[in-house]
Amino acid sequence: MIGGGFGGLYATRELGKGRDLVDVTLVDRRNHHLFQPLLYQVATGALSPGDIAQPLRSIFRRQRNTTVLLGEAVGLDADGRQVLMSDGGPIPYDTLIVATGAHHQYFGHDEWMPNAPGLKTVDDATEMRRRILIAFEAAEREARPDVRRAWMTFVIVGGGPTGVELAGALGEIANDTLRADFRSIRPPDARIHLVEAMDRILPTYPPDRSRSATRQLERLGVTVRTGTRVVHVDDGCVRVEPAAGDGETEEIPTRTVLWAAGVLASSFGRRVADATGAETDRSGRILVEPDLTVPGHPEIFVVGDAAVQPWKPDRAVPGVAQGGIQGGKHAGATVLRRLRGEATPPFRFSDRGDVAVIGRLSGVTNIGWLGPFGRQGGLLAWMLWLGIHIVYLIGFANRIVVVVRWAWSFLTRGRSTRLITGSPLLPPIEEPEPPA
Repeated sequence: MIGGGFGGLYATRELGKGRDLVDVTLVDRRNHHLFQPLLYQVATGALSPGDIAQPLRSIFRRQRNTTVLLGEAVGLDADGRQVLMSDGGPIPYDTLIVATGAHHQYFGHDEWMPNAPGLKTVDDATEMRRRILIAFEAAEREARPDVRRAWMTFVIVGGGPTGVELAGALGEIANDTLRADFRSIRPPDARIHLVEAMDRILPTYPPDRSRSATRQLERLGVTVRTGTRVVHVDDGCVRVEPAAGDGETEEIPTRTVLWAAGVLASSFGRRVADATGAETDRSGRILVEPDLTVPGHPEIFVVGDAAVQPWKPDRAVPGVAQGGIQGGKHAGATVLRRLRGEATPPFRFSDRGDVAVIGRLSGVTNIGWLGPFGRQGGLLAWMLWLGIHIVYLIGFANRIVVVVRWAWSFLTRGRSTRLITGSPLLPPIEEPEPPA
């Protein structure tokens, strides 16, 4: 098992049911499972990293047929059935399950990465939190009005669920959390731009849900710019132009750009494709068989964001947590069925729906199996989001801590983990202003 995300975690759990049939080795280059849907709450100071992560050894300490290894898979010997490791010690396998996920991509502009961090790991989240908080601190100290405005301007690239939730959280930070914390600036004066190249945000949701999300964001002071693509990013500005290419380029002075657009399959997934001759899509995801195995290699499964998991004739399984969870469960169950001599059905994805929270008591849902009740906004959407995330969060203690933090934040409108960590700790000030 390569990868301890949702796909690897649930595949390993499924294989734990076959203690007398299979031995499992789970390899990950990090020692923890991360609940990625709540990363943006770490990035915006609502939760601490430990609230949404659980050590893999702790999760599987009672699963006696499972060995957890901290290491990095760097290659694959498909003929010899060995995973090549960075420490030089190959790991043999009978069956390989690849669940290495994906990371953010910049569509051929990797030079933008230093100035526009994405959000896939704990390190990403704490770096994003540092930049957000540093921006307000810099604006408090900066005397030049144009530089202060740039520090108070935030640009979020990508109008999917992560971008929408980030924009909503930033709006809450500016309008509620930090409202009374500064003396030289008014945090509600912050300008937040959400930029999306398509004609609406949340493009996988029904159009009416996208419109509802837009209205809720605008109430928080977010400027939603659809049909707009980013053409340049540096440490002082973002340039955008109409996605249709029929307008002039506009420059937005800003010192804080947050990236929430596009994903690219992990490097190990691409090495699996090279070693097996498997086809990939533009994002590097492997095109798998209906049972999630690599064509010509029934002993290799690829699940979650590393694969193009089949669903509808014109659409693959979306890159959401449920896709990884269900793909991992299917791969684990298929291995056990094979060993028991049972029939192995193809993978069937069950769409449990989508929920995005936008702010305090607001959000949007698209849950088809709930009928009319599944397309909600506002308070009901927010409550559904709370319940779903608590259910899937790994670790009983984490659930209790998160519930308590959310309850406290709800009552006080505060964010308890507004810590500036990492480097640099101090903002670059061009013209310091004396304290008010």
